[in-house]
Amino acid sequence: MTMRVSLKRLNRAALAGLLSLSAVTAAPSAFGATAEEEKGFEIAARSDRSDRGFGDSRVGLTMTLHNAAGAQSKRTLQIRTLEIPSEDLGDKSLIIFDSPRDIDGTALLSHAKILDPDDQWLFLPALKRIKRISSVNKSGPFVGSEFAFEDFTALELMKYSYKYLREEPCGEFMCDVVERYPRYEYSGYTRQVSWVDQEVFQVRKVEFYDRRDDLLKTLALKNYRLYKDKYWRALELSMTNHQTGKRTELIYDDYVFGAGLKSKDFVKGVLRRIK
Repeated sequence: MTMRVSLKRLNRAALAGLLSLSAVTAAPSAFGATAEEEKGFEIAARSDRSDRGFGDSRVGLTMTLHNAAGAQSKRTLQIRTLEIPSEDLGDKSLIIFDSPRDIDGTALLSHAKILDPDDQWLFLPALKRIKRISSVNKSGPFVGSEFAFEDFTALELMKYSYKYLREEPCGEFMCDVVERYPRYEYSGYTRQVSWVDQEVFQVRKVEFYDRRDDLLKTLALKNYRLYKDKYWRALELSMTNHQTGKRTELIYDDYVFGAGLKSKDFVKGVLRRIK
């Protein structure tokens, strides 16, 4: 969700050279960094910038919760996103639940930051209450899913330091494997390991390690679709919790870009006016 460069009308060799230069220049650890750190940042930056410039988007999706016994429950929701052009600032997003009835109208507004605490507010319609999410509680589960509150704001490039590990096959692709370490305070993760394909530079898998450095969750991203010859989006996400045996699937509808969303659509007061 930050500082991406369009692939359109750029040949791959020229793009790689351009991003290599800009990534090293902007890297937090550019001075005194190891070769593995610089390469890790370059790969992460190339992926993050590969579809920058979308402006705003909205999408509907279905969330399916799977418990350890195999039982399922479904929810429908929508996500609205406003891109912030500066790499020093995070994007804004609004998640709104439409069903089932007991959580209809529940909404999460997020203003992602880089190293400062993210601003997040949860609206609970049954209580008619807006609850601010404390920066120390963002590792908790979001409405019973295997996604944490911080998972919705932790996609910003500069929130992490990086280290290149290796390349290896991942499904039908050859992937670069990059380890990233949260630079922001109160993360529920000590580190994450991501697999980024070498063909279209998209993240295919992420492993999340808890504060004891044990493997906690794995996120798989599938069924990528290219919109407007510029923007890649995964339409199937699956987060598996290895410690509880639970899993959450997200199946996305088609994205709509250029939906006309503005900053005023992402202020705290809008939470009470959703319906």
